Amino acid sequence: MATTKLGFVVQRPGYKSENPKLALTHAIASQSVEIYLQDGDLVTADIAFIGDGVLNCIKGQKAVENYDLNSTESHIKMALLLDLNVLVCKEDLDRYGLSESDIVIDAPEFGADMEVKVVPYSEITQMMEEMNHLLFF
Repeated sequence: MATTKLGFVVQRPGYKSENPKLALTHAIASQSVEIYLQDGDLVTADIAFIGDGVLNCIKGQKAVENYDLNSTESHIKMALLLDLNVLVCKEDLDRYGLSESDIVIDAPEFGADMEVKVVPYSEITQMMEEMNHLLFF
């Protein structure tokens, strides 16, 4: 019985790049591997938004209306529905003049119980140290 911990760190803005959505898609997809694991084995995924990556968390994105693309906002909400741990760096939000009220925090319309956690960078580095595999986007 082993747990494999995956960490996804999003450090780039979503403009002209699919990286943030790819990070979320991979984290979400990691939860579907249960059918290939031995009994008792688990895969967990944590997602952290740091640096310019915090801009992906701004709510009210218009990707569907303007570009006919799923928004990063909907991907974050899907991650919350799957009970993934989503962290946003408080210092980087402050640097952009953003607060918790400006970003996606929950997904009640999806039926999600989890919420995005705004935390200091020290908690994000602690999370990264606990991971078996760390991927940067």
